[in-house]
Amino acid sequence: MAVAPVIEERAGCGRGARLAARFMHRFMRPLVERLPWTPRALRFAPLIDLGAALLLPPRGTRVTKVRGLGCGAEWVRGPGVSMGSRQAILYFHGGGFVACGLRTHRRMIARISQAAGMPVLSVAYRMQPRVPIQTSIDDCVDAYRLLLKTRDPGDIVVAGDSAGGYLAFMAPLHALRAGLPGPAGIAALSPFADLDIAPKIAHANAALDPFIPAHRMWDMVHMCFPDAEPTDPWLSPVHADLGGLPPVLIQAGAIEVILADAELMAERLGAAGVPCTLQVWEGQVHVFQVFADISREGLVAIKEIGAFARRATTAEARAA
Repeated sequence: MAVAPVIEERAGCGRGARLAARFMHRFMRPLVERLPWTPRALRFAPLIDLGAALLLPPRGTRVTKVRGLGCGAEWVRGPGVSMGSRQAILYFHGGGFVACGLRTHRRMIARISQAAGMPVLSVAYRMQPRVPIQTSIDDCVDAYRLLLKTRDPGDIVVAGDSAGGYLAFMAPLHALRAGLPGPAGIAALSPFADLDIAPKIAHANAALDPFIPAHRMWDMVHMCFPDAEPTDPWLSPVHADLGGLPPVLIQAGAIEVILADAELMAERLGAAGVPCTLQVWEGQVHVFQVFADISREGLVAIKEIGAFARRATTAEARAA
């Protein structure tokens, strides 16, 4: 039975968020406009994660490497979080399917861990163009399988941002297809969910987004999803059979072009009978939670993610 998604418009855009948007508009968007989406140019993309070693997590964070996967992974415990917690978050980083990793996201993930009161398994899935997108999805499903060895599915929340938000939907969908039980919840931050870029180009935010030039996303799709049909249900979340998914929280900035995907995904989840809350944050940019050091709205949004994870993994939620 279809259910209407809950749309929450979060008002307020502080000075820090406005400064972040101006910085991105002046320096980041011109860079993305000129970014050559070729295998030759993208061979330098891993350097972004190496450089992020300077981004230290909050004091008191504990990080432990994870073995046994075909890709890198680590447990991140925010300040005061015990590894003995039965509940856990499985997190997939963003970066346009070609960049970022454990280091770029460790600081934000530590904050999410602290807000939720549970450890986070952060996964550095293998990326394009070195491997096909199916390998990235398989890495994420394998990480979920690893968690299922020590935890009940009702104790696991899957999360991710941007490209990782895409994987936060695709990994559970592919896990269900493989006969695995679904997780307790999904939290998606500015998720990429539709391989068709035309609706994003036509969205009002295409002229407002200070970071992502919508038309350049065609290059990303052609590189990372070569020869894919935009409506392929095993590659495009908005065209998948979503009925088996758990409750979903989606957060998006009100001025980012990916809001088009967030809105469509919320609509499709509701049509499939999946409870979904879409939070649209005034004046915020793509994955604004990463700017929590200067943006109070980023901190508030992270607390909302933590609260969602706790609700999803309570005994009452599992019994419902």
